[in-house]
Amino acid sequence: MPVVRGKNIEELFSTEEIARRNEELARQIADGPSKDLLVIAILKGSFVFAADLIRALHKTGLAPEVEFMTLSSYGTGTVSRGVRLVKDIDSDVKGRDVLLIDDILESGRTLEYAKRLMFERGAANVSVAVLLDKHDKREATMEADYAGFRCPDKFVVGYGMDVAYAFRELPFVGVITGDA
Repeated sequence: MPVVRGKNIEELFSTEEIARRNEELARQIADGPSKDLLVIAILKGSFVFAADLIRALHKTGLAPEVEFMTLSSYGTGTVSRGVRLVKDIDSDVKGRDVLLIDDILESGRTLEYAKRLMFERGAANVSVAVLLDKHDKREATMEADYAGFRCPDKFVVGYGMDVAYAFRELPFVGVITGDA
């Protein structure tokens, strides 16, 4: 079991499994709506997944434009009541196929907000790709068009996902199981 920053990390999805799944997702995405494709990575957690998936898309022959959007859940205490747009994209989405990329689909509220916003701005089609789908946590009717892995109801780190800004650098997805 890897030890990082004095913590034991149980590996859920290996570097090799993730790379293989990214290639599969890219082929699926290439077969879907991709005319004048604009990829929008939802920051911060998706940055590693988005980079690898965009490179995999290139291998399929797609040449999307890439943008970044930052969204934040807000509310009282630890209960999220809504979504706030922190950093918007610069591109016009009108008439375009848009692919939203996020690290994890959990409650569904953040991606539901982003998808609705793109349609309100005139996108022809909006698809969603996520590395992890925590289906058991869903609060919105949101579903991903492309999902890498079904994720157990555990707090995950690595591959861009963090706890207090740490563990993003891990090349795999894992769970902190305790002190080393």
